[in-house]
Order: sequence, then structure tokens, then C-alpha cells
Amino acid sequence: MTVEEKYMYRCLQLAQNGRGFTSPNPMVGAVIVHQGKIIGEGYHRQYGKAHAEVNAVNSVKDKALLKDSTIYVSLEPCSHHGKTPPCAQLIIDNQIPKVVVACLDPYPAVSGRGIKMLQDRGIEVSVGVLEKEAQALNRVFFTAQTRNRPYIYLKWAQTQDGFIDKERCDGEKPQPTPISNEFSRMLVHKKRAETAGIMIGTNTAVNDNPSLTTRFWYGKNPVRIIIDRQGRIPSGYQLFDGKVKTIIFTEKDLYEKQSDSVIYIRTDFNESLFENIFSILKSHKIDSVLVEGGRELLQSLIDIQMWDEAYIETSNACFGKGVKAPDIRGYVLNKGHWGTSEYVHLSTTDTYKII
Repeated sequence: MTVEEKYMYRCLQLAQNGRGFTSPNPMVGAVIVHQGKIIGEGYHRQYGKAHAEVNAVNSVKDKALLKDSTIYVSLEPCSHHGKTPPCAQLIIDNQIPKVVVACLDPYPAVSGRGIKMLQDRGIEVSVGVLEKEAQALNRVFFTAQTRNRPYIYLKWAQTQDGFIDKERCDGEKPQPTPISNEFSRMLVHKKRAETAGIMIGTNTAVNDNPSLTTRFWYGKNPVRIIIDRQGRIPSGYQLFDGKVKTIIFTEKDLYEKQSDSVIYIRTDFNESLFENIFSILKSHKIDSVLVEGGRELLQSLIDIQMWDEAYIETSNACFGKGVKAPDIRGYVLNKGHWGTSEYVHLSTTDTYKII
């Protein structure tokens, strides 16, 4: 590992502290080095708040040292006025003579502009240190910018004999079928806290009456996204409790039921259904979606290869009969145990190395 890679790796470590709080912005870390010693560091803590470069500069006690320092940043410094001033201008104003960047901003309208802004003021800029690792860290952000859709996670728990739900009887109380253990449930809620939206289909909503909130981990609740073609979900269900923003895609005109927290979007259920849904979600600044079921929804996304990562938990329980688990193939990123369950973490591509 080179000296530049060492400091950039620290940037990536810092950036991860913002996971779950920066969306739809990327996670970014910055380190300021003076004569081989770190004198300042920071990361983007929350969407709409100060960027990594600002926090790093503010952490430096002796600002006079900045004129003889190098700043390392895991993503190209921004060049435009958004919710915060441009970080490239901050670097210029503080007369930092050298900037090392892991990767360019993927958004075509701004990509390279921050670098050019710095170079035009005589600042030495190096790009590409740990580039692949930086892109992998912000794979959600890169996917949203380049593919005009959220990053899509699939997740389900299945029994040892391959079922994700038991057979349901008419009149049965709507509640989830327990398959996960306490530890795996906590990890799933951690993932919910890190994801912008959570999606289920009609049958899961009707059978389980879920809240889809983050209860077993600290963090925000994801936006609830429901596909309810015929408007079958009862109005008294937890999804309509008004506690969390909820978006419902339907082919029915249900606008009269709309409220501040529940949004109905009329959608044509044709061959472009999911492409249209995810494009709309992207326009709502939802850059990642955790799809938790049921089988029909999961399998539909798998069949059209509209997914990026999948987490499959297999418990030691057996049902004998019920709703079969989806069929999926992908690259194995990781596998092991979640408490008493086994899990496998898949990706549609072997390009990304998960940090």
C-alpha cells in the first residue's frame, strides 16, 4: 500500500460513518495531511449538512498549515451551489496546494468540473487513488446517477426446505410468519435504516399487516413502497397509520384517499411496470430500495434482472409445504451465519468489492 493509498483508505473509513444519513448524497470522507501527519479529517454526516471537505478544514487547529498541505477526498469536490457552497472553492480559498481524489463524480453534468476548477487555479490534482474501492462504497449513488433508478436490494428469509411462508387459511389473523431469528432480524432492521425505501407487494401487505419500520436498530424509517394493483389492502392496516411516508402504486384512481403521509401513484401494469416505478422513485430522491417480498414480486425482479444485491437467510425450520422461495443466481459476495440461520449475500455482478 502506497502512502497515498493509506490516506485514501482512511477517507473511505471515515465516509462509512455517514451510512444511512447522507442519502441521496454520497458518502464522502476527507483527510488533510501536513508533512506526513494528519492534521484534519471529516466526513459528510447528513444530507443537507456540511460536506466532508468542510468538516476536515474546520477540524484543523492551525489554519496556516493548510497552505502547505494535501487534502485527500474520496469523491471529486463539488463545483456547484446546492444546499451547501462548492467545496472546490473552499479548497481554493484556503490555498491548499494539492488535492488527491479517489474518483470523479458520476453525474455527467458536473463530472470533472470540480477538478478543472481546481486546476485552473494552479492546484495540483491527482485522480484515481483507490478508485474502484471508492466506487464500490458509493455504488448506490453511482447507480442512481448513471442508470436513473435506485440501487435494488432483495431480501428474504426461507426455511430449510425452501419456503418463505406457510399456507394461509381464510379468516386467519394477518401477521408475519416467523422464520428469522432475533439476531438476523436486528441486522435486517440495520439494513432498513441504511436504505431509502422498502418495498413489498399486495399479498405480503394483506397477509402480514407489516409496519415496515426500523424498530430493532437506531436510524430512520425507510419510505414504505407498496405495489397494490387493485387497492386490496384494508385501510385500517399499519401501512396507513401516518407514521411513515408511504407510496402506493396502483392502477386504480384512489386519490381521494391520499394524505400528507400516503401518496397514491396511478401506474399502468404493463411490461414497463418496474422500469416506470423505479424511475418515479428516483424522482422522489429514493436512491436505494430494499425489496422484502413476497415471492411474486421478488421473482419478477429476478426474472428481468432488475436487482443489484440479495440477502437470503435460511433458517433451521421446516414447513413441509407453503409458498416456495424465489429462484435466484448471482455472484457470492459473502456467506456465513446470522445466529442460528445461514445466509448468503449475492450480487448481479462481480465488479464490486464490498468494503
